[in-house]
Amino acid sequence: MVIEQIEPVAKPRRKLPQELNILSVLIGVALIFEVLGWVLNGQSFLLNPQRLTIMILQVSVVGIIAVGVTQVIVTGGIDLSSGSIVAMTAMIAMSFAQTSEYSRAIYPALTDMPVIVPLFVGLGLGLLAGAINGALIAMTGIPPFIATLGMMVAARGIAKWYTKGQPVSFPTESFATIGDGIWPVVIFLIVALIFHLALRYTRYGKFTYAIGANPQAARVSGINVQSHLIKVYAIAGLLSGLAGIVTAARAETAQAGMGMMYELDAIAAAVIGGTSLSGGQGRILGTVIGTLILGLMMSGFTFLRIDAYYQEIVKGTIIVAAVIADVYRQKKRAKT
Repeated sequence: MVIEQIEPVAKPRRKLPQELNILSVLIGVALIFEVLGWVLNGQSFLLNPQRLTIMILQVSVVGIIAVGVTQVIVTGGIDLSSGSIVAMTAMIAMSFAQTSEYSRAIYPALTDMPVIVPLFVGLGLGLLAGAINGALIAMTGIPPFIATLGMMVAARGIAKWYTKGQPVSFPTESFATIGDGIWPVVIFLIVALIFHLALRYTRYGKFTYAIGANPQAARVSGINVQSHLIKVYAIAGLLSGLAGIVTAARAETAQAGMGMMYELDAIAAAVIGGTSLSGGQGRILGTVIGTLILGLMMSGFTFLRIDAYYQEIVKGTIIVAAVIADVYRQKKRAKT
C-alpha cells in the first residue's frame, strides 16, 4: 500500500481593508509635502497646527456633501446638483436668520427668528430638492446625470432670483455659532459616523448596496427600488442643505455663487476614497479619508505657492486616475 504525501495547501493571503490602502496614500501625500516644504520653503508642512486646522475646516463642508454623494454613487447614480443646492439653501436660510438691527433683507419681517427656523428651512429645502432628483430618476427613468444637471441649473437660478443676486448678511449670533470654531468639523464627523453605521448595519445600507450591485435582482428580491432611490437622493439633498447652512454660518453671509464646483470636489473625495462609479461599492470611512487627501493636496499646493489653476489640473487628473484604478479593480475581480 502506497501512501501518497499530500502537500499542504497554501492559505490565501488576507487582503488588507481598502481603507488601510487609502490611509497609506494619505500618509504618503503628507510626507511628500513635508519633504517638499523643507526643501523649497525651509519649514514644516505638518508641524503647524493652525495650518492643519484651517485645512480640515475647509474640507469639512465638502466632506458633509461627500457623505451624501457616496450613497448616491453606491446606488449606481451621480449627483451634480450638490453645489447649487448649497447656494440655494444658504441664501434662503440666511434670510430667515437676520438681525433686525443691521438687516437689509428683502423680507425684513423675517428678522430675529429662533435658530431652529433657518435650520428647518435650509434642511427642508435641501431634502425637497434631493427628493425631486430621486423622483425624476426613479419614476421617469431619465439618467441621474440629466436629472441632477437640471437641478444644478435650477437651484443656482433660484439662489440668484431669491434676492435678485444680492448677498444676504448679518445673521443672528445663534445662527453664526453653527460655523464658529471647530463646529463644522464636529458636524462633519457626526454625519459621517451616522451614515457609516447606517450603511454598514441597517436595512437601508443593505438595500443601497443591493441596488447598486444589481437593480433588477434587488427588485426581484422584493426591494422597492423606486422608493429607496428617492430616499437616497433626498438624504444627499438634505446633507447639501446642511452644508449650505454651515457655509453661510461660517462666512456670516450668503451669496448666489457659493458652492461652486463643490459637487465635483465631493465626487472626487468619494472616488479617491474607493467608491466605485459603477455602483455597489464604497464606504463612508473611505470617503472621509478621501476628503482629507483632497484637502491635504490643496493645502499643500497653497503652502508650496503653486498657482490655483495648477491645482484644478491636478484635481482633474486625480479623478481620472482614481476612475482608471477602479476600472482596473473591477476587471481584476471579474477574472477571479
